[in-house]
Amino acid sequence: MKEQFYIYIICNKNNSVLYIGVTSDLRKRIYQHKAKLVDGFSKKYNLDKLVYYEIADNAEAAISREKQIKAGSRKKKINLINSINPEWTDLYDEI
Repeated sequence: MKEQFYIYIICNKNNSVLYIGVTSDLRKRIYQHKAKLVDGFSKKYNLDKLVYYEIADNAEAAISREKQIKAGSRKKKINLINSINPEWTDLYDEI
């Protein structure tokens, strides 16, 4: 089975801080964010709500897409989230 990679955006409960990341195991990685298992930006700003994700075929494509999203304006990130999740609900239970 071919490994998939995920580009994801998480935020805090007020939707005011965004974090973009890449992983090969989305469920595990979001659990780590929710459980505050990894020190860093997401723990510091209490980011634990998965509001966006997309799938890439390989690590290179995922990293390239992550960089593309990160380079965009906040407005572009918000539009991206709104395109699939206009209510900004936590998508964790659907993965």
